[in-house]
Amino acid sequence: MTIIRAVYHWLDQRLKLTPIGEMLLNEPIPGGASWVYVFGSATLFLFCLQFLTGSFLAIYYAPTPDHAYDSIQFIMTSVTFGAFVRGLHHWGASAMVVAIGLHMLQVYLAGAYKPPREMMWMVGVVLFLLTLGFAFSGYLLPWDQKAYWATQIGINMVGTVPWIGGVLVRIIRGGDNLGALTLSRFFALHVLFFPLMTFGFIALHLFILRRVGPAGSFEEKRTAGAGAAVQTERRRRPVSEPFYPRQVFIDAVVAGGVFLIVAVLAVGLPFPLADKADPSDTSFKPIPEWYFLFYYQGLKYVHGVFEPLATWILPMIFYALLMFLPFVDRNPARNPARRPRAILIGGVFLILVFGLMAVSLKEIYSVPTTNRSVVRGREVYSKLQCSGCHRIHGSGGAVGPDLSYVGKDRDRDWLNRHFDNPQAVVPGSIMPRLPLSPSERDDLTDYMLSLK
Repeated sequence: MTIIRAVYHWLDQRLKLTPIGEMLLNEPIPGGASWVYVFGSATLFLFCLQFLTGSFLAIYYAPTPDHAYDSIQFIMTSVTFGAFVRGLHHWGASAMVVAIGLHMLQVYLAGAYKPPREMMWMVGVVLFLLTLGFAFSGYLLPWDQKAYWATQIGINMVGTVPWIGGVLVRIIRGGDNLGALTLSRFFALHVLFFPLMTFGFIALHLFILRRVGPAGSFEEKRTAGAGAAVQTERRRRPVSEPFYPRQVFIDAVVAGGVFLIVAVLAVGLPFPLADKADPSDTSFKPIPEWYFLFYYQGLKYVHGVFEPLATWILPMIFYALLMFLPFVDRNPARNPARRPRAILIGGVFLILVFGLMAVSLKEIYSVPTTNRSVVRGREVYSKLQCSGCHRIHGSGGAVGPDLSYVGKDRDRDWLNRHFDNPQAVVPGSIMPRLPLSPSERDDLTDYMLSLK
């Protein structure tokens, strides 16, 4: 301890560290330290954990379609503690979504987004959107089947935006197909742009917090003030105490507990890779991470002309309302008992989200296994080297017709006759008769019908 104090004293004389420490640690907490105030610190700790583990993973990761999958396998099988670090990163992402969700719920229930803290809430909403951006951009990086097809669906939803949807899709993909440019762009967003933006908005969030102060208890009474519309005076726990030492200790205990939970999950429930991404395998049914399940389920109930309602109209309205909530909610009270409408709307939203999530989980676990005939048909397609002439979702040759959506354009009878005698069905076709047994022909037909 004497050496540490001596080093600190030496640095303090040169860098004037004491005023900085006082500024960071002596912030007054209205009502005193509490376990209720830990969610923001827990979110910050988890972001730092994600940044640290992601930095180590990036050392070995190769952001190209040819090597991304193999590099993840190398991390998990050959790098010392590689599987553990990847597990920390995976489960840390889920924990961060939970932490920031609880933090925003706490602020909403306590009415802490009301004046003068409107800007702090709006910056918090941006940080929430960045967290979702991290989740979506990081999903593609393993380049396995689950990552490829879930990202494909997400990008296709962007295409439903009128007028600019097609342009946005090409910008996200870096071209007409999901491929090398898409992966490199997602990697750059995930490890460069989003972290820099997040650090900046965290600094702004903390700066605003220091300027306006913590909200403290929501119990309040209204008092008129000269030159001000409404001021509040806290009645419960009127005393305040500095951030250090009690709140620092509480936050440290929670951070340690969160890390322990994430570490146990990383060891006990490792996150395996699916098969390597195969653009021709349209039979694969991607399932998003649990925090996107409610939205995934909601999309199933909207079809046709109403599809944009679920893919971009309602989400845009929701995030706009969330961003400008301090200006939409004009009730000056913070006590939930005096805000029944806001509490009711929040309760209905949570019931809707968790209800859709429960339905989605029930359907996922009741889904039958992949049609074996489709799997066998894909093997026949590969064995006959059909990809030398035909393309499926950007993969393969361009001599014959593109088969990406052949299951939508052709029926079983046409396909069977075509495989038996291509020239009889399509005069002038250069496709030879295929040496198929009846069962192989049926399997190949099933595979073609799955391409939609």
